[in-house]
Amino acid sequence: MAGRKVGTPKTGGRRKGSVNKITAEIRSLAQQHGATVIEHLAHLALHGETEQVQVAACKEILDRGYGKSLTPVAASIMTPKSLKEMSDDELSALLGGIDSEDE
Repeated sequence: MAGRKVGTPKTGGRRKGSVNKITAEIRSLAQQHGATVIEHLAHLALHGETEQVQVAACKEILDRGYGKSLTPVAASIMTPKSLKEMSDDELSALLGGIDSEDE
């Protein structure tokens, strides 16, 4: 099997937490055009040829200004009753999947 032995430290690559120079350079270049791009998005949001273009531009502006909206997750939390509160039928249903050694 190729690679380093289990338990030996990693010896190559960037140090953990160090900045990727290429990513930093690209980010810097993109930020130089940020204001112009936002102005263009605002123009598209107000004057885009189709409603689809306008909505997409609005969404991009809002995502950058306020962060992307959270995706709601529907969840229900079931808190089981204590055994003392359960009826005989509920207890039987609960135990229905358990095989008894006596049977």
